[in-house]
Amino acid sequence: MKYSAKIIVEGNADNILKLFEPETKVFKNKRAFYSINKKGKNAEFTIIANDSTALRSVMNSISKTLIVYEKVQNE
Repeated sequence: MKYSAKIIVEGNADNILKLFEPETKVFKNKRAFYSINKKGKNAEFTIIANDSTALRSVMNSISKTLIVYEKVQNE
């Protein structure tokens, strides 16, 4: 079974793309991967995973990085 999800971050797409550019990769275990694209002013993550645990792991990784980015922006 395959799983997929999209995360859309509104605004600051260029900064988000720069932030995640080094991180975009196929994970070592090859259970999941994600891509990031600019859609207007938004950054859109597309996640594909072979199982729900891998999907959750990728979503958590993206979320944690976005939390740090948001905190830095608000300082």
